[in-house]
Amino acid sequence: MLNVGLTGGIACGKTTVAQMFIRLGGIVIDFDKLAHEVQMPDMPAWQDIVACFGRDILRSDGNIDRVRLGAVVFGDPEKLQKLNSIVHPRVFERWHLQLQNISAQNPRAIVFADVPLLFECAMQHLFDLTILVVIEPAQQIERLMARNLITRSEAQVRLASQMPIHNKIALADIVIDNRDDVEKTKMRVEEVWQELLIRGKNKKQGDNDLTPVKPV
Repeated sequence: MLNVGLTGGIACGKTTVAQMFIRLGGIVIDFDKLAHEVQMPDMPAWQDIVACFGRDILRSDGNIDRVRLGAVVFGDPEKLQKLNSIVHPRVFERWHLQLQNISAQNPRAIVFADVPLLFECAMQHLFDLTILVVIEPAQQIERLMARNLITRSEAQVRLASQMPIHNKIALADIVIDNRDDVEKTKMRVEEVWQELLIRGKNKKQGDNDLTPVKPV
């Protein structure tokens, strides 16, 4: 099994690229989805988040309002770190379990972990290689404003909470440029997929060791 970390700056089109890999035969584990799952009402992470940030971050149905919570933690590194320390260990547990299940069913699978903060959390060592999706910061702000219906200043605060996209390029094994039209991105994804197929075939037996690794 080839274990690939897929990341990108906020609003860079990482989800679009992930869907392209799925159509080519890849398996994607969405860390953001896992984070949603572990924060469902009455789950341990939910309980810890409410205890830390108060019930004002909850919607009327008891679910965490991500917009309200984001307003609390974005722009405050200490609070953001506290939230991550609550959520990340639970997410890692679910991810590792899914990897074990996939490996048992298809040892030759190519699995992508869609991880927004892969480099911020120094998670490179958990993967066989990493892929970074990039666009220009100005594009990130415009797309984020349109996607989340937020102001420019709010988008800038969220962007500032992540490592600058150009700093991530030096850390990635493969870069997918998503600045142009979707067809060019699709062509690049197909090129990368062929490279991953070769890497998967060349991977030695025994490299699929899934001994749990503690998140940093």
